[in-house]
Amino acid sequence: MTVPMRMSALLGLVLVGSLAAADGTHVQAAQGSAGAAAQATPTFSRDVAPILYAHCTNCHRPGEIAPMSLLTYQDVRPWARAIRDNVATGVMPPWHADPAYGQWRNDRRLSAEEKDTIVRWVTAGAPEGDPKDLPKAPQYAEGWTIGQPDAVVTMTEEYALPATGEIPYQYFEMPTNFTEDKWVEAFEVRPGNREAVHHVLVYARAPEMARPPQAFRSRNPPGPMSPTQQREMAEVKSNPFLAMKLRSDAQRRGVLIAQIAPGTNPTVFGPGAALRLQAGTVLTFQVHYTTTGKAATDRSSIGFRFAKQPPVNEVRATAMMNQRFMIPAGAREHAVEARFEFVEDVTIYSMAPHTHLRGKSWEYTLTYPDGRSEIILAVPKYDFNWQTDYVFATPLRVPKGSTLRSVAHYDNSADNKANPDPTRPVYWGDQTWEEMQYTGIMYSIDKEARTTTIQR
Repeated sequence: MTVPMRMSALLGLVLVGSLAAADGTHVQAAQGSAGAAAQATPTFSRDVAPILYAHCTNCHRPGEIAPMSLLTYQDVRPWARAIRDNVATGVMPPWHADPAYGQWRNDRRLSAEEKDTIVRWVTAGAPEGDPKDLPKAPQYAEGWTIGQPDAVVTMTEEYALPATGEIPYQYFEMPTNFTEDKWVEAFEVRPGNREAVHHVLVYARAPEMARPPQAFRSRNPPGPMSPTQQREMAEVKSNPFLAMKLRSDAQRRGVLIAQIAPGTNPTVFGPGAALRLQAGTVLTFQVHYTTTGKAATDRSSIGFRFAKQPPVNEVRATAMMNQRFMIPAGAREHAVEARFEFVEDVTIYSMAPHTHLRGKSWEYTLTYPDGRSEIILAVPKYDFNWQTDYVFATPLRVPKGSTLRSVAHYDNSADNKANPDPTRPVYWGDQTWEEMQYTGIMYSIDKEARTTTIQR
């Protein structure tokens, strides 16, 4: 059939218009695809900096424990590939709890999306992007991660360290000069010499050392005493004055309230919880020094941030431990158990597993009075260099009559590259070539909870 000329022209115009519209659509689609691709490529300023600010710069900044700063693009760019590799494998940020058990307020892990962003950013050449997209860098109080402390207690004098040799544990006593009771909502121990200070334990002795209410009973299985423990036991039996001295020394130090060791974080309690320091409290630092090959000095400190009002719950510090065990020479998977029986209803805020160089893993099982059991914390790959205090996202309520069982596994074999000597059995001891089965616990006793303006 023949189409009239006018109709042919009209169809031609429609066809041309259709083709033009189609071409325009293709152009717009192509432009949109290019824009989406550009948008999909992460940049430091827009995508990566917020992740680093949220998860990394608390340690990765000038003057802190991490070896390099990650505050600026210029800081980060030389380390881009190393960051990608450590993030992809989960080495950084360091976190060792099994995600199958418990939720933690101080969980340092990155989300899958955050990891993917960093990997894609490095794969794309680690572009800086538009500096206008860069969020404001976090502000830190100089020298502190808890913010500016309300009070700082420092060793009264510098301690002089020799260049070489073994240094016994040193004890330094300092008054707080508090004229009234203080409710502490956060505290942080700051080594004066990070290279030489292995750990600091902070004990608090109040003028009135009343025994706190008993909330736990130890129910450890029987185990062997170390040769040192046997010798000390014999000395105490033959010399009652020695027993009195040991008790006096322990009472003089008071209660362990704070510490810093490889990988620990400052302690920050949640709303409505605080630790009480009485007026006139005296602090004692136990400091473990390691020599560095050159003479040095140290003057360590602790900073306190006070609550604005008395809390609902008074936080107390305790420890669950087993000091009687023997890890056989060459043992690859030796278990040591400790048990707590609860004689009061309590709330647990945090748990800090601690072993030395042979520590391999931890697992904590809570059994309720009705017979139910659950794993509340598992650390399948314990790392002595990262002794994390695991803080419950929601404090754990534990009813009276429950039992908490901790099991630590140790590798005393030659396969453990950190093992000081796989040919010898290992017992409890303070030094890193010895071992510990120790868990620091922060808790409150439920019947002591008070009504405050926080509740009202």
